[in-house]
Amino acid sequence: MARRIVSIIALILPLTLLYLLYNGVLNYFELLLGVIISITIALLFANIAVENPGKLYSPVRWFYGIIYTILYYIVIEAKAHLQMLKLIIDPSRAKPAIVRIPYDVDTDYAVTALANSITGRPGTVVIDVDEKHRVMYIHWIKADELSSEEAYKRISMDLEKYIRRIFD
Repeated sequence: MARRIVSIIALILPLTLLYLLYNGVLNYFELLLGVIISITIALLFANIAVENPGKLYSPVRWFYGIIYTILYYIVIEAKAHLQMLKLIIDPSRAKPAIVRIPYDVDTDYAVTALANSITGRPGTVVIDVDEKHRVMYIHWIKADELSSEEAYKRISMDLEKYIRRIFD
């Protein structure tokens, strides 16, 4: 029971901040509405969403989360879009294939974040996640290397490094 209360309390602040961020308006009514909605969501989903409430407010995790967001949306996404533009201009450079890459993250949140990050990049789509063998099958539009180790280095190694620090 105490863990549930701590989980509920831990969720209220980030949910309220997320509501205010997406709403784009900061006044007393919106703040009150955000708190009410956050409390409702926290009451309904605290047991599902929070495995360890202490991790939620870890400054190190938040730091790596911010670094990952900047790295992913500014650097990795930009490179992937440029690569896709090159393939549009010269389609003969495309070498589509399904590759198998290992992953080394433990929590469901980390596996989901890694799969979503890979799928979010142009040119790669996670087709399946084999939790038993700890591998992901990925359709890669420019598969220069088919070996698992090389594909891992080129597709997910950088992503996984940050995701592990945020979610594991």
